[in-house]
Amino acid sequence: MSTLREVQVTFDCAEPEVVARFWAEVLGYEQAPPDDGTWSACTDPTGKGPRLYFQRVPEGKVVKNRVHLDVRAGTGLVGAERLAALEAERDRLIPLGAQQQQILYADEENESCIVMLDVEGNEFCLD
Repeated sequence: MSTLREVQVTFDCAEPEVVARFWAEVLGYEQAPPDDGTWSACTDPTGKGPRLYFQRVPEGKVVKNRVHLDVRAGTGLVGAERLAALEAERDRLIPLGAQQQQILYADEENESCIVMLDVEGNEFCLD
């Protein structure tokens, strides 16, 4: 029998406190008190979600993420109702520093989602 493990999602970034503040606002997480500027973190106050850890690295982002977060803003919704919920969440996140990259509209196989960028250009989806 396997042992259940907790997961921490780690982001390499230039400004750990700024990126942690963004994701804390997006997810309703609590941001850890600032440290010496080399890292920051935020956690789910309910204890259900993974801890997000942000570490300062010298190099910038140069290619598409191989892993990204899906922010579940349209769970259980379909069609126009789902797209409206995703667009409302997008509109909430843009003033926080997010950018819309692309809207993927529903087709015969998939429901709509919106591809976004966080404050340092990391891709994530509103799903």
